[in-house]
Amino acid sequence: MEKCFLVIFKAYGRAHFPDKAVDLFHKMPHDFRCIPTIKSFNSVLNVIIKEGFYHRALDFYNRSVNAKNNNISPNVLTLNLLLKVLCKLGWVDRTVEVFREMPVRICPSDVYPYCTLMVGLCKEDRIDETVSLLDEMQTEGCFPSPVTFNVLINGLCKKGDLARAAKLVENMFLKGCCPNQVTSNTLIHGLCIKGKLDEAVSLLDRMVSVNCIPNDITYGTIVNGLVKQGRAEDAVQVMISMHERGHGVSEYVYSALISGLFKGDKSEDARKLWTQMMEKGCKPNTVVYSALIDGLCREGKTNEAEEVLSEMIDKGCTPTVYTYSSLMMGSFKAGNCHKAAKLWKDMAEHECIHNKVCYSVLIHGLCEAGNLSEAMMMWRDMLDKGCKPDAVAYSSVIQGLCNAGSIEEALKLFHEMLCQETESQPDVITYILFNDLCNQTNISRAIDLLNNMLDRACDPDIARAIYF
Repeated sequence: MEKCFLVIFKAYGRAHFPDKAVDLFHKMPHDFRCIPTIKSFNSVLNVIIKEGFYHRALDFYNRSVNAKNNNISPNVLTLNLLLKVLCKLGWVDRTVEVFREMPVRICPSDVYPYCTLMVGLCKEDRIDETVSLLDEMQTEGCFPSPVTFNVLINGLCKKGDLARAAKLVENMFLKGCCPNQVTSNTLIHGLCIKGKLDEAVSLLDRMVSVNCIPNDITYGTIVNGLVKQGRAEDAVQVMISMHERGHGVSEYVYSALISGLFKGDKSEDARKLWTQMMEKGCKPNTVVYSALIDGLCREGKTNEAEEVLSEMIDKGCTPTVYTYSSLMMGSFKAGNCHKAAKLWKDMAEHECIHNKVCYSVLIHGLCEAGNLSEAMMMWRDMLDKGCKPDAVAYSSVIQGLCNAGSIEEALKLFHEMLCQETESQPDVITYILFNDLCNQTNISRAIDLLNNMLDRACDPDIARAIYF
């Protein structure tokens, strides 16, 4: 009986054996005297698609549907699977054609084909067509579900069109289609990226008012957004709201808050939050420990930071490259270059791979301490290991070379920096070269640098402008 084969097809799918599913499908009429219907066909087609074999799925569809004496008549599910395959292959125009043919095949329109086509259009950044499709869908009497709205809201957010996304959410409310967590999280994430935190918090409150309960992702997104905007105290209020609504605060939220409070010169509040976290039984992980260590190092309390590092290791939390980078930065800040060098060696002993962040910290610290030869040695080591320098590393070495009077070498490095990717582009600090060129009365070259700086949308600061 066919229902037995359906069970086997699903089993082949779970075992990732699409070829066996296809072979069995073709053997059904001859070896088992069981004529496969559209149910078997859809089951096998779905197995192939889930494995990501889209060309093979299309070939299976064409051979089976167009074969003579077949018992396969596509239904809504079949054509929706076909739409999915075409979208995955990036053939959106062909997807639209198949979609338009669906009524001709006497296939009643429902929400799923619309949703599939909308996903394909959004991936191609054809947002206006997607909006039109949503309007057409409602005109045809097929009312969109929250999932359908989410597809378009996600596409609008990725495009940065938050105004239209927010308006779409308003339309959902007006039509009695309550946004779900995915809807709200998508829009809140987009608002946070654009720095519109007040609107994000307002949407959060509205979610609660319509009994759409926010989850940890919702709160975590807003907390991180507020912290990045320098509003750690507001983020703490959001955390308090989480507690009041029965949500447990994750380690990642605590780490963001602790880091933000330290950066906002609220070290006492950061310490209190750490104590509260421990009292609530939330065990700190590597991320939270690293946030505390970084904060203590920023305060110049490297001895306390080292004690936290020891506790961290004792608790089974492995320090990361960022943990060590914070400690190295703190050691340089305290004038202890020897300690920073020891931490660098400790990283290797703990199999913590050096990356461009820790290289930049070490090079910057050595240059600040006047150890240009050691800094250049680390610079060459970084290049030998295929680690691309960032703006901090370039700026540090350029400044070090300028301080040593090696202006030509500094300029050579500066021009090399201009040829690198955007992440290594010069910032205002890099234009320390202005000072030295102007001091050498080489005004024409200094003006060339200034024009280059303005062309790259990097505005000179007062310290540089005063030389002119």
